[in-house]
Parts: sequence; structure tokens; C-alpha cells
Amino acid sequence: MKRLDQNFEQNFDQVLASTDQGHAPGEFPSRSTAHGKRSRRSLLLLGAGLILIGLNLRIGVASVGPVLGDILGDLRLTATEGSLLTTIPVFSFGAFAFLTPALIRRFGMHRVLGILMIVLAAGIALRLQPSLLALFGGTVLIGAAIAVGNVLLPTAIKSDFSHRAGLMMGLYSTSLFLGAALASGLTVPIMSAFDGSWRWSLGIWAVPAVLAVLLWLPNMLRRSADLPKPRRASVADSADDASADALSETGEPPFRSILTDPIAWAVTGFMGLQSLSYYAALTWVPVILQDGGMAAGKAGWMLSYSAFPAILTCLFTPTLAQRIRPRWIGAAAASILIGSGIAGLLIAPAAGAPVWMTLMGLGQGAAISLSLSYIVWRSPDAHHTGHVSTMAQGLGYLFAGLGPFGLGWLHTVTGSWTVPLVTLLVLLVAQLLIGGIAAQDKHVRARGVGSREVLLRG
Repeated sequence: MKRLDQNFEQNFDQVLASTDQGHAPGEFPSRSTAHGKRSRRSLLLLGAGLILIGLNLRIGVASVGPVLGDILGDLRLTATEGSLLTTIPVFSFGAFAFLTPALIRRFGMHRVLGILMIVLAAGIALRLQPSLLALFGGTVLIGAAIAVGNVLLPTAIKSDFSHRAGLMMGLYSTSLFLGAALASGLTVPIMSAFDGSWRWSLGIWAVPAVLAVLLWLPNMLRRSADLPKPRRASVADSADDASADALSETGEPPFRSILTDPIAWAVTGFMGLQSLSYYAALTWVPVILQDGGMAAGKAGWMLSYSAFPAILTCLFTPTLAQRIRPRWIGAAAASILIGSGIAGLLIAPAAGAPVWMTLMGLGQGAAISLSLSYIVWRSPDAHHTGHVSTMAQGLGYLFAGLGPFGLGWLHTVTGSWTVPLVTLLVLLVAQLLIGGIAAQDKHVRARGVGSREVLLRG
């Protein structure tokens, strides 16, 4: 842990505020500075680029499931070996997230976003090669690129769209589910169009990543001189920001400080728990439905269908969550919706599948949008957003990767889906309680002189 703290002390103290943004270390643009000097067209292109990057962050994973059976048959892999194609990326989301500070320090935030899309396109295209090593190597590259993107997108939104953070987080989380839905629904038809080649049905998804690179190219190439200059803090600003900046000014490493912050751990716990239930469902719900008597093709479409109600709640939850009181209602509603769907799978998996998948989709969409929004809302500035995003998504996804394995193991031991699904319900209770803490109107490490806590206004 000490080594980890030292690495973050060396990296994150200087990253997000410098390099490609033209700011002095530790400073970030104010709302008026960051946005006042950019044209509306520039902001629209910047926002569109961020959303298109978000659209690509689930495609490389979601496209595998529909053709996994063909992959197993063609390469003569066991089910356990084949499952690595979906579990490796989830663990990669956590493991590679911790490389983000060094990458930003070396290349700059906006350049890293472009580079990760290039790596993502290369990883997807590598799957075209007729080699088992290329298939798994491409999967690792895909997981690494997505991991860095997961951390950076909330940070970029906080930095570039702090005045529209709720809207942008809603669009971003919506793009995640939309990308997953497109990949789940179109991969098999694409395979048919390419004479049954699963390699081409996976490789074709490099095209959206290439388009994202082209749209993002101006942001990669723009010079720091073209970006806003750092402002001088006023007395009022100093009072408002004292609690956020005091830790760095006194020499205490900011990342180390959030490791003891209850709000940071609540945001991390909520991210990990909602991701665990999502990826567990992504892996095992089709099998549960088939064991309940549903045809394999229909079971796959039921999973794909759940993405559409998720898109609905992704789009509107962040805005609604900022307006409702008390704040914990959003996290509670998301957990209850998911739990209702899982309970339905326990009672009548096949008969009520459309209802259960609708409930789960609504809950999952609300949960992922809230977990990403909490990263932004609970951070006083973009610098702290980087810390919280790395902690929440790095540790959160490492924990979430246990979900698919854990449920599969419980099913093997017990011979039924009752214990695995009841376990998910218990974890959802924990998600509800931890979400209530993450929903509190408090900034991470927002404590200054006299232990004053800074409350957010919405």
C-alpha cells in the first residue's frame, strides 16, 4: 500500500492540471474560464467526441457473448477457457485503471483519450488474426483501453462540462448501454453477412473506434496555448476551495488521503456492487432462462432487450437524482428494481422473463448512471475526480470481476440457481445501504480548517 501511495503521490499531484490543458499544477479552469472562451461549436464537438468514446467502451466486451458458442466450437475451447473472453476484460478494468495517472502525466488527458481509442481499435482488429494468442491478446488490449477510458471520461466531463455535468453523465452512461445493446443485437447478423465468420463479426467493431479517433483528433492535436489559462483565485474562491486544496498544500498525498475517506469508499463500494450484479447477470441470466425452459436464442434476446429500459433510466436518472430529496431515494430505487427482477428469476424465470428483464434493465441503468455521477458530484474539482474515479473503478471492477466466477461456483456446488440468486439479493441490500452513504451531499476530503464540511448544492 505504501508503494501504491508513493506512485500516486508522484503522478496524480501533477497530472490532470498540467500537460495538455495549459494549467498550472493543481489548478483547474473555472466555469467561466473553461467554457467562456470556447465556441458553442467547439463544445458540441468536444461533447460528441466524449459520448462517441463512451459508446465504444462496452462494444468490445458485449460483442463476444452472442458468438461465444461459435468461438468455443471452432477453437475447441472448454466453457471455462471461453469464459475468460468475458472475465479478463472485467478484471482488466480494475487492474489497468491504476496506470491512468502515469499515462496522463506523460501524454495529457485529451491525448490519452485518443490513444486509448487507437489501442481499442487495434485490440478489436487483432481478433481477426487466426490465432488463439491473438484472440486473447486482443482481449487484454481491449480491457486495458476500456479501463483507462472508464477512469478518464468522468474526469473529462468534470473538467470540460462542470456546468452541465448531470446532462453529460446521463448521456455518457446511456452511451455505455447503447453500445452494449448494439453489439449484442447486431453481432450475429453481421456474422451471417460474413459467411458465418465470428472473427469478422468481432473485428468489424473496430470501425466505431476508428470513427471516435477521427472525431477526437482535433482535441489530441490542439496546443496548450489554445486552451484557457489558469485564473488567479479570489478570496472567496480560496475560502471555498481551501478544504479541497489544503491537503496538497500541506504535503499530504491526496490519493492517500481519500483512502481513509468514508464517502470515497462508499462511492467505490456502490460502483463495485452494481458492477458485480451487472456482469453476473450479463454472464448467467441467459443460462438461468434456458434452465427455466426458454430457448437459447430467445434467452439471448431477453438479455439484449434489458439494455433498452436501461438506456431510459441512464438518460434521466442523473438529472432527477439532483432534484429529489432525500438523496438516497435514487440509489434505493435502483437497488429495489434490480432486486425485483432477480426475485422474479427465482420464482418464474421463463414465464415472466420480459417483466423481470425490464425491471433489471431499469435498475441497472439507474445504478450505473448514479455510480458514475457520484464520482463527479462527490469531487470538489477535476483533480479530485481523477483520484475518486481511479479508486472507485480500479478497486470496484476488481471486486466486480468476482461476480461471474462466484455465481458459477455457487451453482456448481449447490446444483441450482437459488443460492446464487439469493446471494445477489443480499449483496443488493448492501448496495442500497452503501448507496445511501454515497448519495450524501458531501465532497470527498472536503474538510478544511476547523473540520468544516462543504455541502453541495445539488
